[in-house]
This record gives sequence, structure tokens and C-alpha cells, in this order.
Amino acid sequence: MEAAQLSARVTERYPDVVCAVDPFGVVTADVPTGDWVGVATFARDELGCTFFDWLSAVDQGDGEMVVVAHLWSIAGRHHLMLRTRVSADGGSVPTLTGVFRGAAWHERETAEMFGLTFPGHPHPAPLLLPEEFEGHPLRKDFVLASRVAKTWPGAQEPGEPDHDAAPSRRRVRPPGKPDPDEWRAAAAQRTDPPREDA
Repeated sequence: MEAAQLSARVTERYPDVVCAVDPFGVVTADVPTGDWVGVATFARDELGCTFFDWLSAVDQGDGEMVVVAHLWSIAGRHHLMLRTRVSADGGSVPTLTGVFRGAAWHERETAEMFGLTFPGHPHPAPLLLPEEFEGHPLRKDFVLASRVAKTWPGAQEPGEPDHDAAPSRRRVRPPGKPDPDEWRAAAAQRTDPPREDA
């Protein structure tokens, strides 16, 4: 099936879906969250996209997350990328495990790494991180402690002196590195419990 024909069939069945075709023939469908399961089911049953490849999310950094699923038709040899947008704060996307059993692992990983929920998931237990871990490591607001402890290698242009007196031309902090003043202020506010042996 040609990409244009695939796109037309999706938008004909789901008028609220907006499709685009990239230069490589991959159709990307922006799906309202309410149609997420319906479009995936339609893709499997009507468009031949029976192979579930992967699902993940992207933190847009503007209070929104984009959940992305990639489907493939083995017989038709065409791609279909499904995307839906949700709030980064308490966002949820209906589970695809009833359509593709292989989505279970991917949804668990995405929930753990981005802090999203997948209502209807049969086993939404943590997958990769230890129980005591706090936060969601793939969100842009997650502070990477290693960026505070060790200087970011891209903080200076090649050939600049290694001391702090020379200002760098780069003004953007690397992802995950907090403003040093904010980090120190937060550490100063933290109160440790008094030691018993003191």
C-alpha cells in the first residue's frame, strides 16, 4: 500500500486524525488520545499493520509529552507511526495491550521513565528502576547529579582556557544540569536529622 493511500484510509475512517508522510514513506498519524486504541485496532485489522515494533514517549519540555508507537505491515511492507499528546503532569494514554500484547513491556518502561500512566494495563509494575528510586529519568526536569559533580565536557569551546574566569560563548546549560545557585540553595534548605552520637 502506498503511503498516500495509507494516510487517506486513516483520515477517512478517523477524521480527527492528522497524517503526514515523510520522505521515506513513513506515515505519521497524530491521534487524539480518545481514538488511540481505535486507530491502533484499525491499523492492525484493516491496514495490515500486524507487527508492533515499539512504543515510547518524548518530553517536549513545554508541559506536554508525546507518546509514539511504531507499527509495521509485514505483508504490505509499510510503516505507520502513531502519536498522541498528553499533559506531562499526570498524563495518561489508554493501554494498547488489548490490541498488541507486545505493548506491555514498552508501556511499563514508558510509565517508569516518563511518569505517564496507561489505564487498563494488566501489570503496571515498575520494570527497570529499584523500588527506592525517585523521579522519572527521561523527563527534561529530572536533575542529573553527575552533571553537578562533574564538569560538562561541552561547557567550553575547544581551545578555551580551563579556568572559570574566561566566559564561554555557550549560554545554554546541558540537559539535566540545574543552575548551580538553585542546587546550592536547595542543599542549604535541606535539614539532616541530628546524629545520636553527637
